[in-house]
Amino acid sequence: MTVQLTSGAVWMEVEKNTFGVLGMVTPHGESRTVGIVYVVDDRKLYIGAQTTAWKTRHIARNPHVSLTIPIAKRVPLMPWIKVPAATITFSGIASILRQEEVGPELLRKLYRHEVGREGWCAIEVTPQDDFITYGVGTTLLQMRFPEKARGRVAVGAA
Repeated sequence: MTVQLTSGAVWMEVEKNTFGVLGMVTPHGESRTVGIVYVVDDRKLYIGAQTTAWKTRHIARNPHVSLTIPIAKRVPLMPWIKVPAATITFSGIASILRQEEVGPELLRKLYRHEVGREGWCAIEVTPQDDFITYGVGTTLLQMRFPEKARGRVAVGAA
């Protein structure tokens, strides 16, 4: 039995975090991943990037991406005990937005400063289909049992 989650609960976890691993495909069909920092706005994720970065070039050619968000887990009062991270994974469609296509508030969240924004853009990721989770909405003990720790919920479900 998988954990029963709501889309809203998963979105809350996505919004509480800022780091993820973005997966994409090169023009030669090779898979690539990159660690990214993101912000959430209106149920879309935004990533700041240089317009010449390889992730920007790959996404411009193939907008199908995946994103995995690791969520650190710890045993209270015993931080030396190693616990695997919980995860939220989903596929999405990405698009490259010029700075003028992004609102000023979102730009401030993405870049936090005015200096050096030249040559930068935003990658917008719209999640598709389902969130696939592990360890989200479960206890640390339940994470030991895959059938109790796995979850799946539609991205847009209530």
